[in-house]
Amino acid sequence: MKEKLQAIKEKALERINSAENLEVLNQIKVEILGKKGELTEILKGMKDVPAEQRPSVGQWVNDTRKAIEDYMDEVKADLSKKAMNAKLAAETIDVTLPAKTQKIGHRHPNTIALEEVERIFVGMGYEVVEGPEVEYDYYNFEALNIPANHPAKDEQDTFYINNNVLLRTQTSSVQARIMEKGKLPIRVIA
Repeated sequence: MKEKLQAIKEKALERINSAENLEVLNQIKVEILGKKGELTEILKGMKDVPAEQRPSVGQWVNDTRKAIEDYMDEVKADLSKKAMNAKLAAETIDVTLPAKTQKIGHRHPNTIALEEVERIFVGMGYEVVEGPEVEYDYYNFEALNIPANHPAKDEQDTFYINNNVLLRTQTSSVQARIMEKGKLPIRVIA
């Protein structure tokens, strides 16, 4: 019996050693240690072993099973490590490769149209001027002859910051500033 167990053990270790992946290793485990495995068959046949030999035969079977399981665990760990390394090698990223180029946006159609209009007016002799977005009440209304009770001066139509400072409601306030400088002739767009 001991020789038979030794032969089973050597055969099992040889098969385990030849396993190429975890699936094959699991098949070998089922064939050797499973319900219909060789060691299980020997344990089922223990009833036919004389009573005085059962403890020693049981010990041999258990030692053989333990040796096979221990070796199988070592091989399983090694195969798992190899599988992980293969997976990592397949999924590596070459950081020296050039990155994907960023798509550059385009100018807004309104900006394109505005620049085209400005180009046309500049071609006709006009000057493009900019003015402040936060304006005095004087330049926004009074210099343009808009009376104090005009509906445009209502708080629902104009955003006042304080009594005489507001957010510019029109571009005419820039023109009032240009006229105040007094350079003639005045040809501006704001």
